[in-house]
Amino acid sequence: MSVTTEKSSGNTAVRPFTIPVTSEAELEALRARVVSTRWPDQELVDDHSQGVQLAVVTELARYWATEYDWRRCDARLSALPHFMTEIDGLDIHFIHVRSPHANALPVIVTHGWPGSVIELLAVSQ
Repeated sequence: MSVTTEKSSGNTAVRPFTIPVTSEAELEALRARVVSTRWPDQELVDDHSQGVQLAVVTELARYWATEYDWRRCDARLSALPHFMTEIDGLDIHFIHVRSPHANALPVIVTHGWPGSVIELLAVSQ
């Protein structure tokens, strides 16, 4: 999924936003790139002092290429109300889920880099 950033429009209004769903062709191309990765030699130590261990990275890549359910993720994201607004010249994407409780205290939940809103999906349920 890719979202293009456009130059500031000066529009600070909150506006609806639709998550761009990745095409099947793009997913197949991604899977092919992951499967065709040229991996480095295995690290020379048994700890993480040389970075993430090759076995961990290759297993993660295998999972993303063969098991991860991209369409389930698309559906979970698309089921939520997405919006955009501009703050300090940047488009900011956010999800606004109202509580079913009339007197609920509003909560703002953010993620950091290199995090993702996907990590927070359980909060909206």
